[in-house]
Amino acid sequence: MEKHSFQLSLDWKGPRTGVGQLETKTLKTQVSVPSELKGPGIGTNPEEMLLAAAATCYTATLAAMLGFNKIEQVALTVKSEAIVAVAQSGALTYEKIIHRPHIVLAAGTIERTLSLVERIAKKAETACMISKALAGNVELELDIKITLAE
Repeated sequence: MEKHSFQLSLDWKGPRTGVGQLETKTLKTQVSVPSELKGPGIGTNPEEMLLAAAATCYTATLAAMLGFNKIEQVALTVKSEAIVAVAQSGALTYEKIIHRPHIVLAAGTIERTLSLVERIAKKAETACMISKALAGNVELELDIKITLAE
């Protein structure tokens, strides 16, 4: 089995309301607790980064699966949303991720292809590595939109 290692460095200054400098091989950004959670809201935050990981993985998996099935999309856009609950105690729970893929297919695509694309969009969610890692801890939801190009 082939294995890969991904690494990052995070230099944090201050308490919970501090700011960190995160660096990976290809990404450099500031991170902090978001303002919605009473943080400074500087740079990105863990909530957005988890959402970004889930959305990127889902989108790449969906695109790959469409390609494997020789379905060419004219456009593929995914908008994603995370729901984070804050208990009165202040404890946070990452409750749900909702992906809203919009797949645009070539004009004249036949009806059975539309059905196949919907099944592929659903399967991509369970095939994605990040979704598998979140399974049982974070609810995953899809709101699929498939249209034909004009």
